[in-house]
Amino acid sequence: MELVKRTTTILLCLLLIPITAIVTASVKQRFADGPNRVFSGGPLRSGELHRGSEPDWSFVENVSTIELQLLEPPQSRRIWTAELHGKLYVWSSYMDTTVGRLWKRWPVQAERDGRAILRIDGKRYERQLVRIKSGEILDDISNAIRSKYNSRTTRTTVEAGDDWVFEAAPRN
Repeated sequence: MELVKRTTTILLCLLLIPITAIVTASVKQRFADGPNRVFSGGPLRSGELHRGSEPDWSFVENVSTIELQLLEPPQSRRIWTAELHGKLYVWSSYMDTTVGRLWKRWPVQAERDGRAILRIDGKRYERQLVRIKSGEILDDISNAIRSKYNSRTTRTTVEAGDDWVFEAAPRN
């Protein structure tokens, strides 16, 4: 019986080491300038802020992920993006699952207050995320998403609420 207690104590201590490391890294990243590959980050502070006319977003076709920060809460994460007809779009899948809704809080937060900052290739852009729930445009947006990424996003999944799509529109 003593051997079982000691073994259990040792295993719990060994398990506590990686858990503590992960929690520490996650908390530390929240104060950093942007996210890393795994953890969400703090506000996007560095990088020139774009001023002037609306950019030609076609360059994002060669960008795999962008950094997105909502103003409320001021937390950043890496997300996928697509361009269509000169407009920029971001989306979130798995919104119809409990795990997806717990794991991905940013879409609900963006629907409440869509003010956002995007950082792409080191340059920051002030945007307003506007959710698109229905319409024929979703066919074209979904095609743009699927041509760039291995995604299941379709007009049907968006209209059903499984996937949430936002236009990253200019902020007035």
